[in-house]
Amino acid sequence: MQYIIPAMIFAVVLAAVWRRQPAYEQFIGGAEDGLKMLVRITPPIIAVVTAFYMMRASGLLDWLLGLISPVTELIGMPPEVMPLALIRPLSGSGALGVLSDILSRYGADSDIGKTASVICGSTETTFYCLCVYFSMTRVKNNIRVIPCALLGDMTGIIVGTVLVKLFNF
Repeated sequence: MQYIIPAMIFAVVLAAVWRRQPAYEQFIGGAEDGLKMLVRITPPIIAVVTAFYMMRASGLLDWLLGLISPVTELIGMPPEVMPLALIRPLSGSGALGVLSDILSRYGADSDIGKTASVICGSTETTFYCLCVYFSMTRVKNNIRVIPCALLGDMTGIIVGTVLVKLFNF
């Protein structure tokens, strides 16, 4: 297992030599392209992360949780999982932090832990992905994508919660 990465590197270099291609120059070109991509996606990521922390610091996140709690009670979502459902589309690392807290408090085998795990696995860091994809493709008319992506996240949250309640995985 420890030799997989060195073997892959060796195989790539061997393939480049066999095809008579300049492996080092192509590696440098790929690294340069990677850095260019990093420069293009960094500002949108900073904007999303800043907006998330501003929401949390201003109390808007708590207000949203209170606003949607009647709806989440209808589908049987534990209130302890609601912060995860709101944070997941914004921040993957923030969502993992919330998930870790939920699992350490309530346990992985509890209904709350199972629901949180399913929600985290069935949703996406929507705004992060949109920032990366749209900055790389330079798409300008992206306003229609956001409601569709958030609908997908809501579907994952609702169906995940209902399935955990129905089948008690």
